[in-house]
Amino acid sequence: MKKLFTLMAVAGMFTLVSCGPSAEEKAAAEKATQDSIANAEAQMQAAQEEANKQAAAATEAAPAEGAPATDAAATTPENTQTSGENAQH
Repeated sequence: MKKLFTLMAVAGMFTLVSCGPSAEEKAAAEKATQDSIANAEAQMQAAQEEANKQAAAATEAAPAEGAPATDAAATTPENTQTSGENAQH
């Protein structure tokens, strides 16, 4: 009986060990993890570059600090009348 229990215990241990992932499965899981990290880093890099491009475009589109600002109210049709019409207002 003692030999039977020992044999059953050894068989049970082998069964539990064989249920785990193989070396190939572990390597594939590690490669998938590394690929996922690399993909995420590439996406972050692309997003950062896009943000830098947009910031550069916004900076170029903004007027220079010393440049005079254009006033839309100064060029409206009401303000571009002849001197004779201004006397009526």
